[in-house]
Amino acid sequence: VPRNYDPALHPFEVAREYTRALNATKLERVFAKPFLSSLDGHRDGVNCMAKHPKSLSTVLSGACDGEVKIWNLTKRQCIRTIQAHEGFVRGMCARFCGTSFFTVGDDKTIKQWKMESPEYGEEEEPIHTILGKTVYTGIDHHWKEPVFATCGHQVDIWDEQRTSPKCSLTWGFDSISSVKFNPIETYLLGSCASDRNIVLYDMRKSTPLKKVILNMRTNTLCWNPMEAFIFTAANEDYNLYTFDMRFLESPVMVHMDHVSAVLDVDYSPTGKEFVSASFDKSIRIFPVDKGHSREVYHTKRMQHVITVKWTSDNKYILCGSDEMNIRLWKANASEKLGVLAPREKAAMNYNQKLKEKFQFHPQIRRIAQHRHLPKSIYCQIKEQRIMREARRRKELNRRKHSKPGSVPFVPERKKHIVAVVK
Repeated sequence: VPRNYDPALHPFEVAREYTRALNATKLERVFAKPFLSSLDGHRDGVNCMAKHPKSLSTVLSGACDGEVKIWNLTKRQCIRTIQAHEGFVRGMCARFCGTSFFTVGDDKTIKQWKMESPEYGEEEEPIHTILGKTVYTGIDHHWKEPVFATCGHQVDIWDEQRTSPKCSLTWGFDSISSVKFNPIETYLLGSCASDRNIVLYDMRKSTPLKKVILNMRTNTLCWNPMEAFIFTAANEDYNLYTFDMRFLESPVMVHMDHVSAVLDVDYSPTGKEFVSASFDKSIRIFPVDKGHSREVYHTKRMQHVITVKWTSDNKYILCGSDEMNIRLWKANASEKLGVLAPREKAAMNYNQKLKEKFQFHPQIRRIAQHRHLPKSIYCQIKEQRIMREARRRKELNRRKHSKPGSVPFVPERKKHIVAVVK
């Protein structure tokens, strides 16, 4: 019998650690209470949100009745309300310095507003108003320069000092639903159109770079704030696709878990995870390199989630939904908020390492992965699993009864791509 005579090493060390890991995993599920509060005050569905670039406690939201509200997250209350547009507020973004913000709406206007409330006796009026020819569906501001981009039936690049766009970029004729600037390579833009395209542009050129056509329409995309070439697209076919901009032939990863169209996506500031909002009344948190979500958040009252944002301190998630509420969630469901004592921190880190060490143990894995789901989502997941299995079986049978090599193997990543045009 091999014996270890070192008195510092206990013979039952692994068994002890396993028990501790099991208890830590169970306690993590016990303390997982991610929902913090709901910000209510809108009189119509929340359609878009924007983060303040300098202040963590400020967030802006626009509703379907043209109202824009500015919220203070520490007090959890609305500090200012503006009737900005007639009809929907389609998009909004803050200027990189945080002194003003832009909104676009169904009334064909782009408006720039001051971030501070007006002085006593002053009117609540925009700094600039630009009247366009068509409805604008989205807006995004450059990360370093006084330049912003809008999208509608084409992508327009505007200088803040001018009332006409300095250049317009088109490729095909269709309505473009969202446009986003790359936070690292700040001259790059990505846009999603309703003819199933994702188009990439370079501001320094007057022509688009390349586009990828998917099976179904992409609702929006978000660039990874840490890796310049990576972006994630939220699609109508219930999946999210993470692409490397240089190799659009197949996505880096297909993220599946939603059971309805994915409407919005936002990256965490670390670039390691992103959060997605879906029509199936839930939001999910995905690690960038995994195909399945690590977390799903839902409440009984929450309806179709239209917009979602991950705060810049990597601690919270905000989501805006159809039934007029903005909800504040913890990014890490069982995290303890507030100041931690040194011993608490040490215990937390120790437990985290234990959970990582034993994460593939069947018992621990089962407890860590279990999530309660609403009945509707649970039933749809089951139904889709059966459909997937049937498709797989059909393909296997086809392959079995065909000439060898006549039915090619198509990997899951390539199934959803129609073409790449350069």
